[in-house]
Amino acid sequence: MMIELLADEDDDATRAEFETTVADLAVRVPRVEMLTLLSQPNDARDCYFNIQAGTGGADACDWGEILLRMYLRYFEQSGYNVELLSRKDGEEAGIQSVSLHVKGSYAYGYLSCEIGVHRLVRISPFSAQGKRETSFSSVDVQPDIEDIEIEIDWDKEVREDTYRSGGAGGQHVNKTSSAVRLTHLETNLVAQCQSQRSQHKNRASARKMLMARLYQLEQAKRDKELAKYYGNKGQISWGNSIRSYFLYPEQRVKDARTGHMTSNSQAVLDGDIQAFIDAELRRRAASRRM
Repeated sequence: MMIELLADEDDDATRAEFETTVADLAVRVPRVEMLTLLSQPNDARDCYFNIQAGTGGADACDWGEILLRMYLRYFEQSGYNVELLSRKDGEEAGIQSVSLHVKGSYAYGYLSCEIGVHRLVRISPFSAQGKRETSFSSVDVQPDIEDIEIEIDWDKEVREDTYRSGGAGGQHVNKTSSAVRLTHLETNLVAQCQSQRSQHKNRASARKMLMARLYQLEQAKRDKELAKYYGNKGQISWGNSIRSYFLYPEQRVKDARTGHMTSNSQAVLDGDIQAFIDAELRRRAASRRM
C-alpha cells in the first residue's frame, strides 16, 4: 500500500514513514530468521551460566573476569535478567569461577552456543617483562528445567559442604555458613550457591543446578555436538578451544567452529557477540540437515 502511495504522489510524510518501516523490518527479519533455528527442546528455557578460569594463575583469573564483564554486557543488551549464584575470586586478581542464573527469551538456545573453551592472547599485565601470555577460561551452560526426572540419593550420592560466603553481601554472609556446595560423587560434578542468606534456599538452588548439570551430562552422551566439549566425568576438555581473542600483536577475534572473525576485539569484549552466536546457530542447523 505504501509503495503504491509513493508511486502516486511525492508525499514526504509517507516516504518518511515508509523508510522507517523498512529500517524496522531490516532489524526484525534477521532476528525472526534466527528464532527459526532455535528449535531444540530446551532452547526457549532459562539457563545456568558458568565461567571457570583455566590454569595460568592471575592471567587466567583475570581473563575469567573479562569474560564475565563481556557476558554481563551482552545479557544487559539482550534484556536478560541475571542472578549471581556463586563467585570465587582469584588469589591475586579476577575470578576462579562464577555461576549465574540467566532468565529471558531463548536464553539457553542462544547461550548454549558459547559452551567451550575461550582463549585469550595478549601482553600480560602481570608480567614485569611484558611477555605475551595465552590464557584459557571455559564456559558451560545448562538449561533450567523444572521437571527434570533424575533420581538422586542425596544422602549417599552427594557430598554437601557448607561455608561462609565471601565478598559483598553484608555482615550476615561473613558470619554464618549459609553457602552450600554439593558434589556428585560419581561424576565429580559440583554445584554451589551463596546468593541467599538462608542455607535452606541456597541448598535448594544448588540441588536444582546440580540436577541440570547431570541432565546436561546425559544429553552430552547422546549429542555429538555437546559431547565434543565434555571429557571424563562431565568436565569440559581444555583442548576444545571454540574461540580465540587476540589482543597482541594484532586485534582480532575468531571462532574456530564457524570461521566468523572481526578485527574489532574491543567491541566483542564490550558484549557485541551476537554475530558469533548467530553464526554458530546457522552452523548447527546446517549440520543437522546433513
